[in-house]
Parts: sequence; C-alpha cells; structure tokens
Amino acid sequence: MKAFVVDRYGGNDHVRLAEMPEPALREDDVLVQIHAAGVNPLDCKIRDGKLKLILPYRLPLILGNDLAGVVVRVGSRVRRFKPGDEVHARPDQDRIGAFAELIAVSEDAVAIKPRELTMEEAASIPLVGLTAWQALIETANLRKGQKILIHAGAGGVGTFAIQLAKHLGAIVATTTSTANLDLVKRLGADIAFDYTKDDFETALRDCDVVLDTLGGETLEKSLRVLKTGGQLISIAGPPDPDFARRIGANWILGLAMRFLSHRVRRSARRRHVTYSFLFMRASGDQLREIGSLLASGVVCPVVDRVFPFEATKEAMAFVEQGRTKGKVVVKMR
Repeated sequence: MKAFVVDRYGGNDHVRLAEMPEPALREDDVLVQIHAAGVNPLDCKIRDGKLKLILPYRLPLILGNDLAGVVVRVGSRVRRFKPGDEVHARPDQDRIGAFAELIAVSEDAVAIKPRELTMEEAASIPLVGLTAWQALIETANLRKGQKILIHAGAGGVGTFAIQLAKHLGAIVATTTSTANLDLVKRLGADIAFDYTKDDFETALRDCDVVLDTLGGETLEKSLRVLKTGGQLISIAGPPDPDFARRIGANWILGLAMRFLSHRVRRSARRRHVTYSFLFMRASGDQLREIGSLLASGVVCPVVDRVFPFEATKEAMAFVEQGRTKGKVVVKMR
C-alpha cells in the first residue's frame, strides 16, 4: 500500500511516499480503507522528533493521527463493526498511520461516521474533538455559567472547543487574529481578543478554566486570568508529573517532566490555581458521543482546505504555518 513515512526525524525533507506492507490485523482490530485523513500540528511535531521522549516510535513510521474510511475486514473478536461500515477514528498513540491507504485500528478506538458528514469532514473530527472533550468535560468538568478562555480559537482544537463549551452553557472567551474574529464569534465566542493588538491578560479576569493550545509566554500569561481554584489545562505546555504517572514513565523521564513543568506548577500554586498537561487518548465511546452532537448540528466541522493524498507533504507544510481555520484534510479517494 502507498503511505507517507518518515525515515529519520527532521523536517518535511525526511518524509517520503513509499510502498509499505499492509498492516497486520489483530483479533480485536478493524482494517479500514482510508478515504480521508486529518492533518494536525501533532504530525509535524512527531515528524520533527519533538515528542520522541514520550512517544518513542520505531522508524520508519507512517504518519497521520485521525481518519475516516470504510471497514474492509475485522478481527475474530470484533463485534461492533462489519465490512462496509463507514467509520472514523483517532488510532491509539502507539499505532498511528493515517497517511496511508489502509490502517488497522483497535475496535475500541473506532466510531461509526455520522451520516450527515462527508468523509473529509469526518476525518477532521477525531483528534480535535477528543482533545476538546477530554479537556472540557473530563478534566475541567465545565459547567453552565462558568467562564472559559480558549486560546487560538480559529485553530482545529479551538473551533471545536468553542462550540462544545457553548453547548455546555459556558461563557466563552478566545484569542485569534484580526482576520478570524468573525469566525470565532459565529462559532459562539462571547468575547474575542485580537492577539495582534489586545492584551487578554489585562482585559480578562475570573476565568474558571483556560484551555491553552500555544504554550510559552501565552501559558504564563494565562495564569493571571484565572480565579482562585481555576484550572489551566494545556496541550502545548510542559508535561507534568501526573502525566508521567498516567503513561507509566520510568523514573528518569518522570524526573525530567517534573523539572520541565516545575516553573508553571509553582506559579500556579502561588495563584491558588491548578496546572495540568493533556495528551488526548483514543476513545471510540467518546467519539460516538461527539458524533451525536455532530449529527444534531450542535457542533459543526470546520475544514479549511482539502489536499490530494499525493500532496500530503504540502498539507503538512501548510499546517506548520499556524494559520489554518479549523482543520486541514488529505483526501485519498
């Protein structure tokens, strides 16, 4: 099968279109013929080796973290899916490979594709949808009337998180560029800060939750807008000791994560708020719940561009610019 692989860590020059063997099917797997795959900043970070401490992949590696397609074969223990089913999924983090013609995915990570969505729209959902779900519902327990700040509201995670937060009844603030102010307001943002000229940290106060997708200086500034007892949840900041325990990291890696997150955790304690790092996990059950929101129109996919499969490297380069509105997708067929 054709697939885009990385042979050694680095930039796009180390990604190539290759002929790879068909994936082996375990007894609890479904084999999916991929019709479309989402392209995420995570793909670029994996390609560059920025996550190799927490995601120690064996190279060569097929890239790609979410997909939509048709089931062509199932393992002997699979009961929920059959050949011909249209599905979408975020594979388990140690079994990625959506930039390919075929992928074997654990049954537990797969959900039926909402009929209302095209393959391209369905492929745009799993990673960002699960990230927003696990941040807002699982971690933050976001409730009606609470105030949340969502950074980079026009991005993949941001466009989904704004809609989910509004569905939960929260007051939503977000940051974005001048060009995307109308977009985030249409999605439901009550307050929108233009990061090119507004200082959100001086204009916003008493937030219950901040969802940080940027890290760095933005992460530090975000602590200032939280009320006592508030939560800063980051998908871009340093991993913390709780994350190290969840992934079963050895003591050396655990110590490294403790050291890397020491500064932000100390700053959070001083302000009587909490900091947590989120690396989303695959979940077919949660993806099914998200699917019901999509089917009813409560949440809508936001797809910026669709590239042909042969232009996957160009799609990754486009995502790397950090200017996408929602998601970028590659289309196989």
